[in-house]
Amino acid sequence: MMPAAEVQALSRADLVDRYERLLEALPPKGLSTPLLRRIVAFETQAAERGALGHRLRKRLQSIADKEGAISPAFHLKSDARLVREWNGVSHVVDRIENGFSYRGKTYRSLSAIAKEITGAKWSGPRFFGLKGAA
Repeated sequence: MMPAAEVQALSRADLVDRYERLLEALPPKGLSTPLLRRIVAFETQAAERGALGHRLRKRLQSIADKEGAISPAFHLKSDARLVREWNGVSHVVDRIENGFSYRGKTYRSLSAIAKEITGAKWSGPRFFGLKGAA
């Protein structure tokens, strides 16, 4: 591997060639030589020192795409009921097929309901005691 310091001495044509080899693509049109130099230096350093270079990031993304979405830390079955007291008022939320029902309205997330109840941005699972302290 070429030391990153040597990248500074490369011509634009050599930088483009190095970019193509490192990132397996042509650089975007209009990319300035100084920025091209920094990208090539970073990717060279990443390859030399074991950081996450372009190829590895691309491979990890491919694996993540195949595995699907990350599942939430909690899972509520349909027809589950959550009850939370806030400022002396009990709030009841039902888990339904396409989200959550609160006061006759359907919400996609518990966080939206927590915001409706408190007026502030909350983690819904945390507010309802599904993770951490509420």
